[in-house]
Amino acid sequence: MIRVLLADDETLLRSAIASLLGLSDEIEVVAQAADGVEAVALAEQHDPDVVLLDLEMPGLDGIDAARAILTRRPDQAVVLLTRHGRPGVLRRALAAGVRGFLLKSVDPDELERVILHVHGGRRWIDADISAAAMMDDCPLTDRELDTLRLTTEGLSVREMSTRLHLASGTVRNYLSSALQKTGTSSRHEAARVARERSWL
Repeated sequence: MIRVLLADDETLLRSAIASLLGLSDEIEVVAQAADGVEAVALAEQHDPDVVLLDLEMPGLDGIDAARAILTRRPDQAVVLLTRHGRPGVLRRALAAGVRGFLLKSVDPDELERVILHVHGGRRWIDADISAAAMMDDCPLTDRELDTLRLTTEGLSVREMSTRLHLASGTVRNYLSSALQKTGTSSRHEAARVARERSWL
């Protein structure tokens, strides 16, 4: 049996996915988490074969939770589920070490196949998300995208510098460059443009 840890802050959806996976002869859901912080703790406690994470969760989002889990468990198979398959999110997920990336609208049978696939050491990326990433025309660097993403979370420059482990002046430089590349006059406007163009 493939032991799965499932994390999603939407209780109804999490329960539905757990019930569907429970019908498989090859998969056992050994733990469920309501947020990213709990997912990291439960991964240590339950030693799952595959961790299935929602992208948008409180505390730690799916990518940050994956990064924390993989820091402690480098060989851990992680699959990310998202409602929005933006190219920028895919880049961040792959950089974090995620093996699977797919939409929440995935067919239950396909989800089971993905879990089996990544458990075997391979990657699985939703075809539509992969195609969009190949045509991605984002001019922003990863650090510029990081600052705009944190802008959407409402963080100040000082808070961003703490989160990114950078000097405040360096953060301002990244933001200034992002404004120039997006042709905007404020970081909030730049973040909006980046999101509209599926860069975030």
